[in-house]
Amino acid sequence: VLCFPGTCCCEGSWDVGLTILGETHEEEDEILPRKDYESLDYDRCINDPYLEVLESMDNKKAQRYEAVKWVMVFAIGVCTGLVGLFVDFFVRLFTQLKFRVVQSSVEECTEKGCLALSLLELLGFNLTFVFLASLLVLIQPVAAGSGIPEIKCYLNGVKVPGVVRLRTVVCKAMGVLFSVAGGLFVGKEGPMIHSGAVVGAGLPQFQSISLRKIQFNFPYFRSDRDKRDFVSAGAAAGVAAAFGAPIGGTLFSLEEGSSFWNQGLTWKVLFCSMAATFTLNFFRSGIQFGSWGSFQLPGLLNFGEFKCSESDKKCHLWTAVDLGFFILMGIVGGLLGATFNCLNKRLAKYRMRNVHPKPKLVRVLESLLVSLTTTVVVFVASMVLGECRQMSSNSQSGNNTLSLQGMSEDVNSSVKTFFCPNETYNDMATLFFNPQESAILQLFHQDASSCLKQP
Repeated sequence: VLCFPGTCCCEGSWDVGLTILGETHEEEDEILPRKDYESLDYDRCINDPYLEVLESMDNKKAQRYEAVKWVMVFAIGVCTGLVGLFVDFFVRLFTQLKFRVVQSSVEECTEKGCLALSLLELLGFNLTFVFLASLLVLIQPVAAGSGIPEIKCYLNGVKVPGVVRLRTVVCKAMGVLFSVAGGLFVGKEGPMIHSGAVVGAGLPQFQSISLRKIQFNFPYFRSDRDKRDFVSAGAAAGVAAAFGAPIGGTLFSLEEGSSFWNQGLTWKVLFCSMAATFTLNFFRSGIQFGSWGSFQLPGLLNFGEFKCSESDKKCHLWTAVDLGFFILMGIVGGLLGATFNCLNKRLAKYRMRNVHPKPKLVRVLESLLVSLTTTVVVFVASMVLGECRQMSSNSQSGNNTLSLQGMSEDVNSSVKTFFCPNETYNDMATLFFNPQESAILQLFHQDASSCLKQP
């Protein structure tokens, strides 16, 4: 209720009126970043000149325009798959180098009692990688985080400064690479959406602000509307490359990302997602397994294949009783997710109020402090809380035996035997001293029903 001259207003009515008008004075609004965001022109101006252009366009020009658009979405999918391949290859290279050095040091120090030196080596690797990732974020702040909220804003008409620039995707890919290799509890799958969107926005333009001297006379796709469609295709390709799910990427772009859609765009986005998955699967299978064309790794995140042994007729992947546990897990997961979002919101407000306004050096030190804390916790937990478990054997078969098909490396090849006797492995060290994908495979496919304590 608004107050008018000569009338009596109740206490607090003025705040209600401002809320109705869209103005609030809550404390949380005062800490939000103030930026001059522009709006994108997604509407078509239907006027006489535009109708004349449509009438003058013959059928051959329209077909050529459509053919070029299909070529562009294919190129976007291939380039997005190559970005995912670049990130995955160097993450695996750096993590293998780090864990090889640290594991050798731990094995030597087990007898000599110099585990502190092993911890310092692990800290050296992680702090260096996280420091490099922090510097990249300082160069391009919009590259921080997953980038999904920014891409949603762009697809809904808000032009966030620098969100789809070439420098952004370079800093994003390199930052994700060093963050994951540095041992932070982050994934390389979410930022693939932002990377794919940047590829979709820049590739059809054939020009870049960062590379002003390189220009091509490419007359197509100069409107915000066309650029938006390619960003939708790039975001879907990012999801498809991350999880090996072309249909899932298309549905993500349709349901979660874009508010502007048409039937023709659906097939182009699906085709782009298929190209991204095909490219990543082809090169990852060839590089990692040396078997080109085998297509064994559809996405960056692979859970392996669950399959019963052919010799075991009594094996079942799941039973009706398991459905109750699945429902219970879903409920608990939802509650934990809501709790995490609540805590994350409070933490984000605190950081925006106390950390973000401070000099850049303080923000770099904050990331190094997080890396230092997680590294120490992981190392101490692996050495102190780890249990010795019996390794599974592929030659054994029994009830509920699952075999991992399509993987050339055995699950036992990634186990860590820190402080454990023969034929056993340290469960926590195996999870923390392996790349994320290997740790997930261990959780699902390592049969360790028995537990042997270190004497």
